[in-house]
Amino acid sequence: MPVDGPQYPANLVLAGRSVLVVGGGPVATSKVEGLLDGGADRILVVAPDVTDDLATLEREGFVAIERRPYASPEAGDHRLVVTATSDREVNHQVFLDADAAGVWVNSADDPVNCTFTLPARVRRGTLLVTVATGGHSPALSTWLRRRFEAEFGPEYDALVELLSAEREHIKAQGRSTEGLKWQEALDAGLLDLLRADRRTEALELLRSCLSSSSG
Repeated sequence: MPVDGPQYPANLVLAGRSVLVVGGGPVATSKVEGLLDGGADRILVVAPDVTDDLATLEREGFVAIERRPYASPEAGDHRLVVTATSDREVNHQVFLDADAAGVWVNSADDPVNCTFTLPARVRRGTLLVTVATGGHSPALSTWLRRRFEAEFGPEYDALVELLSAEREHIKAQGRSTEGLKWQEALDAGLLDLLRADRRTEALELLRSCLSSSSG
């Protein structure tokens, strides 16, 4: 049965932290690719056999692979664990080992053996948009992600960069970024200007809106 109750969303900082992936098939490959996209740089894959894609990632230095069965209780030696095997007994043992050691674990398509679930994701540079159903229907999460991802073009990453740069500019002047009309600026058409590659005008509009703030 799915994990009961509400879940607390969080974005994990994985760089420099050990991540274990148990399994070497297509699902495990997808999980590894997602971890790499999320900044993981110390991934160990444990599986008797792996896909060609995983073997390529190993040759390119993105992951380490040990071609062997899972050895209990090694999950407890890592900061994060993902299991993606077709053997439910292995998945359950990985869950028990990780949970006993206080390590967060996700088991693909097996929420009863999870201490966290993974949302469907859309990335546009530094922008990350997620859709989740709490493990009740991964298919719906994926469908919603596919339905809306076309809306998030490269202009959204440009928007993040514009807002971030102006925020840092204001802070460098010793001013507070709180109380400024960021929402008004976003509603004023910044995205349309960036979509048309009119970045100078977008910056002028942003600063005009923020300068009219009372805070």
